[in-house]
Amino acid sequence: MKRAGQLTAEIRKGDFLSLARALTLVENELEGGKEILISLPANSKTPIIGVTGPPGAGKSTLVNALITKLAEKGKRIAILAVDPTSPFNLGSLLGDRIRMSAHFNNSNVFIRSVATRGSVGGLSAKIIEMTDVLKAGSFDHIIVETVGVGQSEIEIAGLADLTMVVLVPEAGDEIQHIKSGLMEIGDAFVVNKADREGASAFAGNLTKMLHQRKVAIPVFKTVADKNEGIDDLLKWVESFVPAKNNLKPHLYAEKAFRLIQNFRMKDMRKEELQLLISREMASADFNLYKFVQGLEKK
Repeated sequence: MKRAGQLTAEIRKGDFLSLARALTLVENELEGGKEILISLPANSKTPIIGVTGPPGAGKSTLVNALITKLAEKGKRIAILAVDPTSPFNLGSLLGDRIRMSAHFNNSNVFIRSVATRGSVGGLSAKIIEMTDVLKAGSFDHIIVETVGVGQSEIEIAGLADLTMVVLVPEAGDEIQHIKSGLMEIGDAFVVNKADREGASAFAGNLTKMLHQRKVAIPVFKTVADKNEGIDDLLKWVESFVPAKNNLKPHLYAEKAFRLIQNFRMKDMRKEELQLLISREMASADFNLYKFVQGLEKK
């Protein structure tokens, strides 16, 4: 097996095979994965674009349209598509590989699907690590598309340099409910499927609500499956400059917290926990808190 330093060097040269191998080592905590993370360069300037929003908003279709436009310009793009893990069989469909299949043969596009591994906010420590590996790959843009699980989706703000929140006109009835979560994290809002009834009114109301933010937040209307509105959105993305503020230490602390949490829970596997609980529940006096207390003493 190639040493971590050699893999990292080949990743920086644009070798997708080495990049895929490194991501596998890191994601599955295989031998050499930790060494790869430690050897990563610290000066990557590659912007990370977070795409988030409720399920059914058309995030994957929008990302697909953005990739097409960027690829036409000769840009190198990496996509980390996050799919939910089933709480029942602990598997994941990883369906974004199917939805973005048109780009599989493009030598400037790298697509990787990853499961949430039980993280309720759409991100996990593994996703943070894998994104940092991608930053070593000399890409022009890295896009992280999250699963879309409502207010807990704010975790993306701690990872991305630019966060796009994708909504649909039908979200108008529930905009007050998502206001306290997604509304605070978006650098831009995209009303996708804007050919549907009520799209203009919804975009207008969204713009009024966003006036409460300290900086102007743009609202775009797109019909991603017809490539409508994508050029304007992409123009803004390419010109976006992250605000200079004191949030970086806070965001790094959030990332560090996730990584430390993952390290300390390393020996705790959900699959094993599920089997153990299944056996213990057969007892008539099963108590979840006693069960957890027993694990803490081990």
